[in-house]
Order: sequence, then structure tokens, then C-alpha cells
Amino acid sequence: MMTDPVADMLTRVRNALQNESPFVDMPTSKLKVGIAEVLQREGYIWDFAIIEGKPASTLRVNLKYGPNGERVIQNLRRISSPGCRVYSAATDFPVVLQGLGICIISTNKGLLSSREAKQQKVGGEVLCTVW
Repeated sequence: MMTDPVADMLTRVRNALQNESPFVDMPTSKLKVGIAEVLQREGYIWDFAIIEGKPASTLRVNLKYGPNGERVIQNLRRISSPGCRVYSAATDFPVVLQGLGICIISTNKGLLSSREAKQQKVGGEVLCTVW
């Protein structure tokens, strides 16, 4: 039984990037789809698709690389875990790589990047950082 599906998703993406895979597959959940949407809006991945199947559907994330094969996502780090939740106000989000990276925040308006959450002035649970 998996206790932290977000950490599993981040680890799968990290492993796929290490192997220079064009995509990565994982079990689908609403939270994982929300994280993929934020990564796509911020330009870290090309796109994602939900592949229907039996017994469960699969989330396929198409990873993005630079013109010379360099990784667009350099680092993914889980911040809030099931045992230790980390919350932040809209004015106190962690600064990631001096503003070049983002945090993914779970808010009452859905999953948002730290940039979007600051614009909408909402706080929430800091799920992970990306740069």
C-alpha cells in the first residue's frame, strides 16, 4: 500500500528524467492530475494524458527537454508530507532558486503555483518545489 502518492509521482518523474525518457506513466488520481496541470501551465512539461484502462487508468506525463537534451526540471522536492504538513500564507511562500523555481500549493481554489497563489492572494499547503 502506498502512503504518499505525491512523493511517488515526484520520484517517478525524477527517475524518468534521469533516464532521459520522453514520458512517464503512473496511476491516476485527482491530485496527480492537478500537479501535472500546474507543471504544464508553468512550462515544465509538454503535456499529460489520462489513458483509460482496466482495472485503473494511467496518467502519462510527457517530459520536456531543451534543444541540447538538457532537463527542464532540474529538481523536484517534496515539502509537505503526510506526517508533517507545511502550510504557508500568500505572503510567506518559500523562495525557490531566488525566484526561478516554483512551489506547488494546495489551496481552496485548487492546486496553484506559488506565482498564481500570490496573485490571487491565497495560502495553503506547500506540496513541493520545482526548479
